[in-house]
Amino acid sequence: MTHQTKFKPQTLMLSQGYDPRLSEGAVIPPVFRTSTFEFKNAQEGKRAFEIAYGLKPASEGEVPALIYSRVNNPNVQIVEERLTAWDGAEACALFSSGMGAISTTCLSLLKPGDGLLFSDPVYGGTEYLFRHVLPAFHIKTYAFPAGSPPDVIAQHLAAHPDVKLVFLETPANPTMTLTDIAATVQAAKAHARADRPIYVAVDNTFLGPIFSHPLRFGADLVLYSATKFIGGHSDLVAGACLGRKELIGPIKALRTILGGMTDADTAWLILRSLGTLQLRMEKQQQHALRVVEALDAHAAVVKVYYPGHPMVGAAQVQLFGRQCRGSGSVVSFTVKGGEAEAFEVLDSLEAFRLAVSLGGIESLAEHPASMTHSDMSAEEKAAAGIGDDLLRLSVGLEDPDDLVADLKQALDRLAR
Repeated sequence: MTHQTKFKPQTLMLSQGYDPRLSEGAVIPPVFRTSTFEFKNAQEGKRAFEIAYGLKPASEGEVPALIYSRVNNPNVQIVEERLTAWDGAEACALFSSGMGAISTTCLSLLKPGDGLLFSDPVYGGTEYLFRHVLPAFHIKTYAFPAGSPPDVIAQHLAAHPDVKLVFLETPANPTMTLTDIAATVQAAKAHARADRPIYVAVDNTFLGPIFSHPLRFGADLVLYSATKFIGGHSDLVAGACLGRKELIGPIKALRTILGGMTDADTAWLILRSLGTLQLRMEKQQQHALRVVEALDAHAAVVKVYYPGHPMVGAAQVQLFGRQCRGSGSVVSFTVKGGEAEAFEVLDSLEAFRLAVSLGGIESLAEHPASMTHSDMSAEEKAAAGIGDDLLRLSVGLEDPDDLVADLKQALDRLAR
């Protein structure tokens, strides 16, 4: 459904991209659980495939016919249209996982001989893709410390003229370090050539799409593990890539060939979640602030890592003020001791569940060094600031008094 009035994203989450008149007047979209779709005539089928395989682009306002659910599906298309509202993107491609979105995007933009520059640390799966998989396809990858000043990023681009894509994860997983998106975009433009653009892609999973909008700072693409806050209920796995139509078109075409499209049921579950996305993230942030206060006050906690928190340093606080609208609900902290002490805290928690992932309505806790980032070498972990004493929390919607009390009783064991 298109609107004449300029509605805000929260309103569009409940209506954009869906016309009830096409589905017997159903207010909520039905699940289109079908593998294939019937064409009106042969010419429509021909045109649909021209667009799907990138043979001829869609004209302005043209809506391609549905073909096959690996290519397009009504539930997927509704999600894609609604997700563009938060980030102000022209187009969106939905995937069966966040890694599907990241890997397909990289393979769409890079070819053998090209280089990729990425902020370090990143999510463990992303790190493995960059350090082990892409080099096997003769794509060179280079890392720089997350939060580096602009001149460091510029130095890397000058030293590696083969770089065609800069990938940022901000805040970084799990250190919560912010990287300056606008400065990175400026550096990329300064080192790009007319015949060789340098694209900037941002993994916005931790703060987006409510508290951070990378496209507004000049990023070319924004990526999500939609499993996290967008899905929000730990009952689906999905990913998304958003940006300009000229970039999303080829990414969708490659998605068709690689088979990374999500299914109709998963897309329907995401639609269910979008209406409460803003409410959930804002409430979870309120709870996270209570948790941060409790961690600050506890003698067994060495340092708290949370966007905008004074403990992360003045430069990071200033960047937070320029780049973010909120701190979100993922919190990392270090405890006195090492792995044994960190494990004791995890094993003593009751309200927090011992599980990886984040962004769901339930609170989770994990140990990055031995779990999500275990594939990294000891040297790589040390360089990225991932120690055995580091714990990561995803704060959910339980009563915040219970969450604070749970953390306190677990940490008190170390204090004793």
